[in-house]
Amino acid sequence: MRPVVLYALLSLDGVAESPDQFVFDWDDPLDANLADVIDEQDAVLLGRQMYDEWSQHWPTSDMEPFAPFINRVQKYVFGNRVTRDWAQTSVVQQPAEQFVASLKQTEGKAIGLHGSIALSRSLLRADLVDELRLAVFPATIGSGRRLFDETGLQRWQLTASDATPSGALVLHYRRRTD
Repeated sequence: MRPVVLYALLSLDGVAESPDQFVFDWDDPLDANLADVIDEQDAVLLGRQMYDEWSQHWPTSDMEPFAPFINRVQKYVFGNRVTRDWAQTSVVQQPAEQFVASLKQTEGKAIGLHGSIALSRSLLRADLVDELRLAVFPATIGSGRRLFDETGLQRWQLTASDATPSGALVLHYRRRTD
């Protein structure tokens, strides 16, 4: 079974929305962590709003290591339409939980979930997320959408952690099944 791996940038107080407001320093260990995460993925799940934002930026970006990855990887977008074409994109009409449960049963590498808060919450509530790869930045923002609002109790096992020179924490969790 293919795992769904949620990668998120969070403020110290748990805000996931608009990371440009709390990510002030990006360092080599954060790049290395991101490279490790995406190296294990051959598909990405995106909400329509994130797709619309990213499809304006990433196709012309040369920012390593993410731009080459996101421009070539298979992208599944949830919503009934997209405003821009982007290579390797499929628009999914069926409910995300149903589609992802089926996709997990197919052959392939990990399925990435990047930057789509509502979609992430939905898949967390449906117990379809297998791993969390979080980068927590040393800033509080006070308001904004949080990743884990109303997702209910879930237990996770910490499998790796590291602090970067910029003060960010890189955390890797796997869902506990006991």
